[in-house]
Amino acid sequence: MQKILEIKGLHTHFITDRGVVPAVDGIDLYIKQGEVLGVVGESGCGKSVTSLSIMGLIPQPPGKIVKGSILFKDEDLVQAKEKRMQKLRGNEISMIFQEPMTSLNPLLTIGDQISEAIKLHQGLSRKEATQLSIAMLKKVGIPRAEAIVNEHPHKLSGGMRQRVMIAMALSCEPQLLIADEPTTALDVTIQAQILELMKKLNKETGTAIMLITHDLGVVAEMCDRVAVMYSGKVVEEGSVADIYRNPQHPYTKGLIQSIPRMDVETEVLYAIPGNVPSPGSIKSGCRFAPRCEYVMDRCHVEMPHLTEKEKGHYSRCWLAQ
Repeated sequence: MQKILEIKGLHTHFITDRGVVPAVDGIDLYIKQGEVLGVVGESGCGKSVTSLSIMGLIPQPPGKIVKGSILFKDEDLVQAKEKRMQKLRGNEISMIFQEPMTSLNPLLTIGDQISEAIKLHQGLSRKEATQLSIAMLKKVGIPRAEAIVNEHPHKLSGGMRQRVMIAMALSCEPQLLIADEPTTALDVTIQAQILELMKKLNKETGTAIMLITHDLGVVAEMCDRVAVMYSGKVVEEGSVADIYRNPQHPYTKGLIQSIPRMDVETEVLYAIPGNVPSPGSIKSGCRFAPRCEYVMDRCHVEMPHLTEKEKGHYSRCWLAQ
């Protein structure tokens, strides 16, 4: 399979009162056609900034892509003009945001909001766009779609609103879908339904999905490959099977160890000691060194490279090298 998206050496910084904050500090990632890539990490590790960089939605100022390239079908999006990005956004690359209530316009009906992208990118009439909107709502499992198109977002439940967001994102049949924690605000049963829906649509339409989450259970259920991020860098990357069975980086090991298990009785859940460093606060060495139980003197001085431990399985750790 060909790579549909390839990120090379991406640096996205923010200029603040405290100086320059490197939110994304030199990451390399790729997604193949029809693949589901999970991007995992704690809050503040740079997952969402990576997705906004791809979409060209970094607020300028204070943010800026200072280095690197984002190749979508061999076209560098970093160099693309805003007019070109407007053509790509919602048409070839779509995004589902974390909280559907803040992403939907409370003043417009559901039908108007889905139709907007369809009319803009596909040049259909209002009537044709409405018919396609109804068809998309049915596709994502919304009952009474003919009535729902005339409703406003506040009339729908959280799960229904997220389905509307998915219908909107898929209305122009994008080749890449970025889902930024799409199940965070939903209860567990609705989460399962939304993930099942995304998996089904991926199989049916062949849309590549970049799934951003901090939930390793979701990754195991949904993804083909996973990239683990920590403090603006990818620290481990590989197939889901490799990373769950044989994690190489101490941070990944800690994340997997902290998942509650049904088959083991324990009074206290494992937690990685310490806190995530604020971006740019660690000037040299491995960013995870202050929290790592395997730390060596070298870790405080030199940043390890992302090294291939086994075929397709990479780790940014001196132990792996």
